[in-house]
Amino acid sequence: MFRLFRRSANQQLIDRLHGEIVAAARNPVLFTDYAIQDTFEGRFEMVTLHAALLLRRLNQTPHPGPEIAQDLANAVFRHFDVALREMGVGDTSVPKRMKTLAEAFFGRSAAYDEALQRDETALAAALARNVYAGQGNSSHLTRYVQAIDAVLTAMPLQTILGSELLFPEPSSIL
Repeated sequence: MFRLFRRSANQQLIDRLHGEIVAAARNPVLFTDYAIQDTFEGRFEMVTLHAALLLRRLNQTPHPGPEIAQDLANAVFRHFDVALREMGVGDTSVPKRMKTLAEAFFGRSAAYDEALQRDETALAAALARNVYAGQGNSSHLTRYVQAIDAVLTAMPLQTILGSELLFPEPSSIL
């Protein structure tokens, strides 16, 4: 088992997990049927949401879960940095924008974690506030997040590390 966590194997795992987060976050159904804005902000919200849920689960598991979570968080932020640069944000402005994104990411992660520990109403409010900027109905997204949380909670660490994640298909939750 320990050879799985050699640096190259660990990087392959992080790349796979990050790729699954991004693929789930880019599912077109989220932007059409769930009415999430297909903008940088909307895509940021979806990557943040999916990453926060997986990071939450990894941090609930024994070693090496939290270490994998840290490496995955680093990969997510490298992705944000690259996205900003591809959008043409200048080198001198990237650190300031990254600080803003980090604060938003960690604030949302904490809000979703707390809401999932409380109840559906708290989760719906957190999603409405963050994803829809208070301007949309978060009921479908709330059910989707609850479904993701249930799937991840039921997955042992070895399943997360050894096979594809099974983020639910958003169209199956509508």
